[in-house]
Amino acid sequence: DKSESVPVSQLAGDAGIGIHWSADSKKVMWTLGDQLYSSALKDRFTFLPGSPEKVEQPTLQGTSIGLQVSVDKPQSRIALTNVRAITMEDDQVMENATILIEGNMIKAIGQRIGIPDGYTIYDLSGKTVMPGLVDAHAHIGAFRYGLGTQTNWQFLANLAFGVTTAHDPSANTETVFGLSELVKAGEVVGPRLYSTGFILYGADGDFKAVINSLDDARSHIRRTKAFGATSVKSYNQPRREQRQQVMQAARELGVNVVPEGGSTFFHNMSMIVDGHTGIEHNIPVAPVYKDVIELWKTSGTGYTPTLIVNYGGLNGEYYFYERDNVWENEKLLRFTPRRVIDSRSRHRTKAPQEEYTNGHILVSKTAKTLTDAGVKVNMGAHGQLQGLGAHWETWMMAQGGMTNMEALKTATINAAEYIGIGKSVGSIKSGKLADLIVLTDNPLEEIENTQTIEMVMANGRLYDANTMNEMGKPDRLPLWWEIEGYNQAFPWHESSESFMRAGCGCHIGHQ
Repeated sequence: DKSESVPVSQLAGDAGIGIHWSADSKKVMWTLGDQLYSSALKDRFTFLPGSPEKVEQPTLQGTSIGLQVSVDKPQSRIALTNVRAITMEDDQVMENATILIEGNMIKAIGQRIGIPDGYTIYDLSGKTVMPGLVDAHAHIGAFRYGLGTQTNWQFLANLAFGVTTAHDPSANTETVFGLSELVKAGEVVGPRLYSTGFILYGADGDFKAVINSLDDARSHIRRTKAFGATSVKSYNQPRREQRQQVMQAARELGVNVVPEGGSTFFHNMSMIVDGHTGIEHNIPVAPVYKDVIELWKTSGTGYTPTLIVNYGGLNGEYYFYERDNVWENEKLLRFTPRRVIDSRSRHRTKAPQEEYTNGHILVSKTAKTLTDAGVKVNMGAHGQLQGLGAHWETWMMAQGGMTNMEALKTATINAAEYIGIGKSVGSIKSGKLADLIVLTDNPLEEIENTQTIEMVMANGRLYDANTMNEMGKPDRLPLWWEIEGYNQAFPWHESSESFMRAGCGCHIGHQ
């Protein structure tokens, strides 16, 4: 609006999408969240017929579109019996427990519970049940524009590996909240999805968020909140008062602020002092001493270290690429394009053990130190490898000295509370949402048993974790490579072909 060569006028107070002209080209319309806005062209200038003498500030109030869609809620009643339940309510573990699920809610859990008529009973003797994993820093493939797929492989991969809730702290706003609503409505199968939408980025670029006043910060957060964000990401805003303006606006509007300081230690420390919800990515200094520990534990600020992309050392993911033949993981291949797995895992980085000991493991020890001081540490897998990466991140917590229970809490109740939904998910408790995973083996005995998932329950719907077909329902729609045989591209691996023969139930006639 500072152009001197052509007349320019600001239309919207907080921006918007879907900009279009009226049929007579006299009005411009756009939307923001559930609000429809309209502005007559003559009202934005002073020289057109009927224009005012002075152009008013753009309105912040639109017309509610009023579109409502029912939230998906199954009508089933399910009883899981004879289970070992790791509840995540303190350190409670129930042996030979029964869990009753009605619709999408946990109705009851206990050791001597009667099962009413009408329940489908699954006898899970010898199995372990725990809450679904909550990935607090999950880039889940929502950067693209345009229509999404009916069967989203990133979503299925996460669910198949037990991730029932994801928080994406950097995504395309329209895409990620559209996907979130499709999941809520049951139109797409996937984890509960929360996000910041577009980051509030401080460096120059085509998506820089200019913040030079409290009103600027309020506008950015109103825009993001309109789409459904419960958090915003303050990313590399260079001046401290800019970050403080974001914090103040967020307090006023009731959203969390998850920041990133670009691997700058003092940047991170000022974020803690200013009361940010948490620190995303690890601080680049390890170990830490009393000054940092006392500050952090007193602040209430959380910590999502994303060891998988360790700052200040070799990324933790390389440890597992070096250790394991990841490209042979049958379950991973079932739900992930072969090109993604091969490009990350087949040409492996070889490093001496001390690179890991003094890298992500040292940083993990800091996470343990902060845990002991009372800081809530959270699992965040950064989208490096959808699904399996969440397990790696959890195992790396244990590598730094956390007990198995502490590591499991980072991946469940801690992360749920961090993103603001701890009253609904993150533990097995009557009245909470029914997000659960059924494990063959007990992760309290061996942390890597988290990957022995047989079934996943998301929002009360129970899935076979090996096929992601819902139990007792028609088979899911196929992924594109299950039709085209893409994952069979290499003669030494025929997982897709064997999967099809074994009855994945992916009928080509499905639309």
